[in-house]
Amino acid sequence: MDGTLLDDKGAVPETFWSLVDEMDRRGIVFAPASGRQYATLARMFEAHDSVRTFIADNGTKVIQDGEAVSLTPIERDTAVRVIDDVRRATHRDLGLVVGGAERAYVERKDDRFVNEAARYNIDLEIVDDLKDVDDHFLKMATFDFDGVEGIVDDVFPGDWDGAQVVVSATHWIDVMSNRANKGTAVVDLQKHLDVTPAQTVVFGDFLNDLEMIQQAELSFAMENAHQGILDAARYIAPSNSEHGVVTVLKHMLNL
Repeated sequence: MDGTLLDDKGAVPETFWSLVDEMDRRGIVFAPASGRQYATLARMFEAHDSVRTFIADNGTKVIQDGEAVSLTPIERDTAVRVIDDVRRATHRDLGLVVGGAERAYVERKDDRFVNEAARYNIDLEIVDDLKDVDDHFLKMATFDFDGVEGIVDDVFPGDWDGAQVVVSATHWIDVMSNRANKGTAVVDLQKHLDVTPAQTVVFGDFLNDLEMIQQAELSFAMENAHQGILDAARYIAPSNSEHGVVTVLKHMLNL
């Protein structure tokens, strides 16, 4: 989404809507893949019935036609460790968003942080204690107002058996099950739809897209992508500001 499909103003290009309808008519499934929660993605595409498949919360949740294709929760003990680590890091300006199977949760209540969390999580509940939340925890997303450089060694050091710590954006770092990423989500969706990597096209721009890039024979890094994605992808698409996803798909569909 950000840095890939969305333009520099954070909007879906207007030229995309007729394209996604055409793909649906041809039996091609379009699935936005994002660190955003499912409710946020569904709201963004709610005016278009042709978008019915979503890879949400960095691949921990795959939904088609309102039903879960796959869910990959984090161990509860690991989630508690993340909560404790963030609480202890009072020398950094941090806020934690717990992405649950039902909705997202925060315990930091100031508007400055809640507004950041709500940008990606429209179904957001403010609670007194994240440890008391009764839900499956899919993704523990920490926002650092000063940027996440050095945050792994500083806030999340040591071994994370069964989990992974992933930088997902300039200010966001996620802790998820080590079985969860956008790549495994694509594999789950491929199995569900009975399609192969040769029938799959992916676009990405940041490091949390790396595993997804590896699951498609037609893999595109945006021109504005992180160097690691540029190195991993088979092809390069024009930048998101140039509506590169639309340009490539129109070419592939002979439109």
